[in-house]
Amino acid sequence: MSKNFKLTLTLLLILGIAGIAYRSAFFRPKTPPSSPTPSVTRDLSMLASRPDWSVLEPFQNTISGEDFERLISTVFTTGEKWKNFIEITTSEARIKTGSEASNEIFHLRFSPSTATTPAPRHWKTAAELPASTLAKPLAGIRIAIDPGHIGGEWAKMEERWFVLGSGKPVCEGDMTLQVAYLLKPRLEALGATASLVREKNAPVTPLRPASLLALAEASTTPEAREKYAERLFYRTAEIRARADLVNQIIKPDLVLCLHFNAEGWGNPNNPILTDHNHLHFLVNGAYDDDEIALADQRFALLHKLLQRSQEEEIAISTSLAKSFVTITGLPPYQYPPQSTNVRPIQGNPYLWARNLLANRLYDCPVIFMEPYVMNSTTAYARIQAGDYEGLREIAGTMRPSIFREYADAVATGLSHHYAALRKP
Repeated sequence: MSKNFKLTLTLLLILGIAGIAYRSAFFRPKTPPSSPTPSVTRDLSMLASRPDWSVLEPFQNTISGEDFERLISTVFTTGEKWKNFIEITTSEARIKTGSEASNEIFHLRFSPSTATTPAPRHWKTAAELPASTLAKPLAGIRIAIDPGHIGGEWAKMEERWFVLGSGKPVCEGDMTLQVAYLLKPRLEALGATASLVREKNAPVTPLRPASLLALAEASTTPEAREKYAERLFYRTAEIRARADLVNQIIKPDLVLCLHFNAEGWGNPNNPILTDHNHLHFLVNGAYDDDEIALADQRFALLHKLLQRSQEEEIAISTSLAKSFVTITGLPPYQYPPQSTNVRPIQGNPYLWARNLLANRLYDCPVIFMEPYVMNSTTAYARIQAGDYEGLREIAGTMRPSIFREYADAVATGLSHHYAALRKP
């Protein structure tokens, strides 16, 4: 082999190796991009969209400055921070539409004190409905029944599940759905058009905890991130999906949110039962300082205030409370005096104002019910007895099914309320 040939071969090998190195360095396959991480906007609630403030334009000149200030300061807030976002003058409210530092302002013009302009809305109060017959006092009323929580396979994740020994598991989502199916025909028999917001123990939202993990990045441990994603799923995404269904499809005059109350039970596999059993109803209001700072919640507060939905919520809840007390004999629940996220409704110990996602987002009056403490000794015994017709002896007293009693109390209260205001 000649010296020139060896030299040529050596040069070709060097060039080949260099070419491979060059291609490896500059033409290696790109790593597929990761899924974008959802951003968290600090002046919005989790999963909330930026509000469209033009929705409030039809409410121009529909409320006096005096009424506006009274409602926002004594009903809809619990602190003073709202004044950082809403400036009230003699002629208008100047409302910041973004963060506290925002310069974007929505101007809400007040009506003269003597003027009474109806608030524009799709739902009707009982007083606005035409007369009805005594047999059909709910005729022409569209009612959405919202069975609280999800239940089924999701109950443990929701932490609304416990089991005592060899007893039946107590699952709030299953029980509220059972009440809903009993209540619907009762309301229809009274003339209402009734719809269930959920019809089975399954989520309304298509989202699942795994799809929300990216929003939980601020949590410090994988376990904490997983728990946070779960809460976003069942507390936030689920209620927002139900709100879309209620507001865009059902469009009711009234939403009934069915719940059972509970006190701390500790270990769900070895729960603590209590002697406490009580009842209360929640209407929208009592936004705290942190909630007021969020643009979407500030918008929702104003939308509720301007629609006068709370007035209807209080009136209907008062009738329902009277019906429940007559039928169940339950005492009122008392929030701790130091609570900063509730306001008592004067004159009725069973009614409280509180800002919840459901009663904030549903675009009509919302009655949020919390009867029975499901881990009370009495309620637990009745839950274990299941649903049945007639009366059975439970804890030494002849009682109806707790589920039928619940449905009957709601139907009776609504019937009395609307009948009194729709006399033929």
